[in-house]
Amino acid sequence: MTTTAERPPPFARELLRWRTARRVSQLELASRAGTTQRYVSFIERGRSVPGRAVVIRLAESLGLTLRERNALLLAAGYAPAFPESPLDATELGPVREALDSILEGHLPYPAVVAGPRGELVAANGAFDVLAEGADPALLKPPVNVLRLALHPRGMASRVVNLDAWGRHIIENLRARALRSPDPLLDDLAQELTGYLPPLGEPGEDYLGFAVPLRLRCAEGELRLLTTLTSFATAVDVTLAELHLEAFLPADAETAEILRKRAGQRR
Repeated sequence: MTTTAERPPPFARELLRWRTARRVSQLELASRAGTTQRYVSFIERGRSVPGRAVVIRLAESLGLTLRERNALLLAAGYAPAFPESPLDATELGPVREALDSILEGHLPYPAVVAGPRGELVAANGAFDVLAEGADPALLKPPVNVLRLALHPRGMASRVVNLDAWGRHIIENLRARALRSPDPLLDDLAQELTGYLPPLGEPGEDYLGFAVPLRLRCAEGELRLLTTLTSFATAVDVTLAELHLEAFLPADAETAEILRKRAGQRR
C-alpha cells in the first residue's frame, strides 16, 4: 500500500513562498505576527486555516505591499482588504491637491510623481530641464520616466555620468523586483540595461545610492541629488504605489541655473 501526501492549499503555498523569499524563519514570523511557530507550521502544512485578521497580520509581518496583501487574502479565500481607486476618484481628491502643492512648492527644482514602474503621473514646471531635447515619442503619454532617463533619445545623451547613473537606476529597479517579484519590472530592467554600455566594476568615485545626476543643459552642467517619498501609511493600493522623486541642487551653480530658468518661464 502506498500513500500520497496531500498538496497544501494555495494560501499555505503562498505563505511559504513569501516567507522563503523574505528569508524569515517560522519562529521569527510567528514572533512578528504575535502567534506561535507551531501555528505557522500548521498553516504552511495546510492543517490550520487562519482567519482573515491573521492573514492580514502575517502579510504585514512579511512586509508585503498592499497589492500583495490583497493577493494573499484572495489565496486564503477572503475578499481584498485594500481598495484600488483610480487616481481621479473623488476620495483621492485631497491626495491630488497635496501632491500638486508639493510639486509646486519644490520649484524651481524638478519633481515628478510616478507609478510603480516609472509611469509619469504628474510633474512640476521644472520638468522641462529633464525632458529638454528628448524625442517627442518618449514624451507622448503614457510617459515612463525611467525610460526617459536612460533612453539614447531621452536624457541619456545629456547625462555626463551615464554609467554610474544608469547603474543606480537599474540596481534600484532590480532591488524592487527582487522584493516584490513582477515580470513587468524584470522586462523594464532588461530593456533599460540594453540602453547602457556593459557595466564594469564600479570605479573609485562610485557613491552607490548617493550618485548625483550630472546633466548637461543649455546653461551648463547641472549636478542633482534625488530624494524619493512614498505614502507609508496609505491604505489604498493606488496611493501606496506612487512615489515622488524630487531633484535637489548639489551645488550653488546648479541652484542658480534652475532659479534663472524658473524666472524665464514666468
